[in-house]
Amino acid sequence: MKRREGLCGQVLMIVLGFAFHDANGQLLVTALGATRVDTLAGANLTLAVSFSGAPDPAVTWFRGSLPIITWTVGSDVTPDVAEEYREVLRLERNGSLSFVNVPVGFDGDYEVEMTKSGLGTDSFNFTLRVFELFQNVTVTVLPDLIEEGSEQFQLQYGMLRGVVERQLWFFNGRRIAEGDDGSHYSLQAGSLTVREPSRNDTGQYMVSLSNPFSSVTLHLNVTVLYGPDEPRIQINPVQDFYVSGDSLTMSCQADGSPQPLVEWMFGGESLSDIRMGVLNLTRVQISQSGLYTCELRNQMTGVQRQQTVTLNVYERPQGNPQCSVLSEDNRSLRYGCQWSGGTPPARLSFPDFGDDSSLENFTLSVNASSELDGKIVICQAQHLVENGKCNVTAESPQYFLPSVRTDVDSDGKIVVSIRCLSHATPPAAVSWFRGGEPVTDGDLIGDDTTSLRIRHRNVSVLLLHNYTCTCRNPLGGRSKHVHLQEPSISNFSLFPHKDGTIVMLTWEVPPTSIVTGFDIQMSGPALVSADGNVSQSKGSGDTFRTILAKPGTARSGDIFHLDPKSTYRFRVLPRALMAEGQPTKARRIGPAEGLSGPAIAGIAAGIPCSLLFLLLMCGLIYLFIYWSRAKRRQTRYPVSRAAEKVTTTQTQTPHNLLPGAARSPPDYNRLRQTPSSLSVAPPTFVPPPPVRVATTV
Repeated sequence: MKRREGLCGQVLMIVLGFAFHDANGQLLVTALGATRVDTLAGANLTLAVSFSGAPDPAVTWFRGSLPIITWTVGSDVTPDVAEEYREVLRLERNGSLSFVNVPVGFDGDYEVEMTKSGLGTDSFNFTLRVFELFQNVTVTVLPDLIEEGSEQFQLQYGMLRGVVERQLWFFNGRRIAEGDDGSHYSLQAGSLTVREPSRNDTGQYMVSLSNPFSSVTLHLNVTVLYGPDEPRIQINPVQDFYVSGDSLTMSCQADGSPQPLVEWMFGGESLSDIRMGVLNLTRVQISQSGLYTCELRNQMTGVQRQQTVTLNVYERPQGNPQCSVLSEDNRSLRYGCQWSGGTPPARLSFPDFGDDSSLENFTLSVNASSELDGKIVICQAQHLVENGKCNVTAESPQYFLPSVRTDVDSDGKIVVSIRCLSHATPPAAVSWFRGGEPVTDGDLIGDDTTSLRIRHRNVSVLLLHNYTCTCRNPLGGRSKHVHLQEPSISNFSLFPHKDGTIVMLTWEVPPTSIVTGFDIQMSGPALVSADGNVSQSKGSGDTFRTILAKPGTARSGDIFHLDPKSTYRFRVLPRALMAEGQPTKARRIGPAEGLSGPAIAGIAAGIPCSLLFLLLMCGLIYLFIYWSRAKRRQTRYPVSRAAEKVTTTQTQTPHNLLPGAARSPPDYNRLRQTPSSLSVAPPTFVPPPPVRVATTV
């Protein structure tokens, strides 16, 4: 009897379990194996996953942010695979992603996303790297002849086949890392660049290449030619100035290989009677004052260097050199350098533009070019007592974004102000165009020409033309097209308060949209006032009505006194005076948020069906108990002890009781097994097949 009552209880538990199964279920995706996979090109592999908490979810695999394959687990429909992946990708029945003869280039980040309605969404990420074995690897250097002071030289490696995961460069046994010696070394995929090579860069270079399946090391000797170095001029004795009759010695030296030849120049003539770069001046005269030039030449490389020195009586100019750059006819640049005073005047020059120089005030006109954009131009000011310098940088107009502001003037007209301002040296001139035609009306353009104002009562008239602002100086110009837009909102969000009585709305406006105000609209029951009374508002609960107006500068709004038990929908309507733009998509808030119509209908239909089924099962259980008692009242015959022992042995206490005599939920997987797979004999009583009532939320 106890066994039969226990069986009835189990049946009841099964019914209740089917009725409320998955009420608190949650979809969960996990990886079966490593999430970072390295493989050789041409291999087969699988990014294996498993899921739990939901049956037959929808599966989407992404490569980066691009969906490449979609399918619903258990569906008879063929998985939808992106065309360029169909020869390589296969989707397994459990949602795992398999690769067939994976080629090079299929490496990257892969993400699986599974979704089940009402049970949420879960995802998992994998990283796949595809490699090849190294074959026929070589290393070369460009150019063949490397000179000190050249722009750079580069060591490159090449190979017939192979994918490099890690490259290591070494110089004379010391590893080279990115950023070593400032910007002297630059590491790229497949090469090492040595910028501004010097004699110290002569030596042995080694590159080590590796991936998880292969490695190789190569060596190459590099020689850098150098010299002559910057000439060093020494004067003995060292004095601030020299007077007629003084004697002095000037020497010019520089390192180089081979040793450079030295030649002194004065007044455009060569002083060929000197030896080893030493110039002896005995009882100097005024006619010997001026610039002396030391020229050095490397016979092997042909590189020449020179250095000059001035011998004169000198008085220091006042202050410091001053540099400037101006625009000439918006076509050329006029560089200026000034250092007034001194006896004689200081000599000024721009070495970047040649040997031209002047006294006290030096100006130089240069044709504008892209090479001058952002270049620091230095002015050298030479004087025996003290040398000075200054610098100036000419820049083309920098990148800028036009700003658009919308107002309403006292006459009720829409005023759109467009401002374009770009940093530039010399300052840029701003010009305006409307529909391709220049704007010359002084009432529309501001005093500094950087702003344009247009007015009209009708926003559609303001949208008829496109405007362009151009900022230009001799180094170039930048133009920006301004396409005014009708009132619109680019982004709209809703943030409810945790108690449900307040909601904050935020929105964004496109930069060129003409907006003078916003109407916050709502559908749903009337708002509750602060004293608890229902406020009066026009419109029914299913139509949108304006509850709050905001100016054109607003980007958020707060709605108070909401009923936490009611459902509301909000949207924002942009305006340009009386013209209305497209309202935003409505956002919903309320306790029923997230329940669809079919879900509500399923709940409504499932509850009475479940109650009716429970009543039916209770009636069957009552009839079974009544029949058992009636049969027990019949005449019983003696039973042998062996039979009693068998009966006692078959009647066992259920072993799945929880503490407090509570029974554990039935094992639905065990109920689906065949009789041969059960651990004990199945019960003799077979209950009616259970009916599962599922509610989708």
